[in-house]
Amino acid sequence: MTYRTFKTAIAGLAFASAAIFGAQAQETLTVGANIGNVPWEFQEESGDYAGFEIDLVAAVAERLGRDYEIVNIPFNGLFSAVQSGRIDVAVSSITITAERLESVSFAQPYYDSDQSLTTVAGGPSSLEAMADAVVGVDTGSTGDMWATERAEEYGFADIRRYEGLAPAMLDLQAGRIDGYISDIPALLYYTKDKPDLQVVQRIETGEKYSMMFALDAPLAAEVNDVLTALKEEGLMADLHETWFGAAPDAGSSTVTVMSMPTLQ
Repeated sequence: MTYRTFKTAIAGLAFASAAIFGAQAQETLTVGANIGNVPWEFQEESGDYAGFEIDLVAAVAERLGRDYEIVNIPFNGLFSAVQSGRIDVAVSSITITAERLESVSFAQPYYDSDQSLTTVAGGPSSLEAMADAVVGVDTGSTGDMWATERAEEYGFADIRRYEGLAPAMLDLQAGRIDGYISDIPALLYYTKDKPDLQVVQRIETGEKYSMMFALDAPLAAEVNDVLTALKEEGLMADLHETWFGAAPDAGSSTVTVMSMPTLQ
């Protein structure tokens, strides 16, 4: 389901949305995303961008009465891009953390996740089996921070950093790395039709994803209100079922209205 399909599905609600949020024609919403981060944002053979968060951006822009533009930015560059004002909002399965809340703002979360270890079939079957092995991570990601903090504990020989899942998977299949640590939903989606790859271990990190903004940007609160409406109307649940083939768990952040995260 591309963002165009999802926009069509919600078009009937556009008039009501404008009334609720006072939407007027505004400048284009510039959205940074690390394209190649399946199933959140990736490029189809047609050249169109697709994914859970691409569809979500379309729905949010619709409710705000704004056009939008997707800008492809490596994950680690998204933080400076929102802080400098180069983009208005960033998506790419970005985890809300206390450290990040010191320099950026987030809307309420919309997905609960953990990390995972992926290897080739017949390769290491656990983190313990990765002693003296080379692990791949996405630069600046939660997986990167987790692996770096525990490199000595698990005895990793090296940590190699990538700008997205695709180049890491190429190196994993070519034997240049022995395992890859990243978000479990992305890896389950990517490996489901690839018998030569296996997600061998869930790494419980209790992550929650959301859209990221410049610190205290008024847009964050506006988008937070839109996410509340999308959850209450069931559109967020529909989006989850489209991309993951199942309804979200009851009580998850995908269907539960939550407050904007703040530093305690």
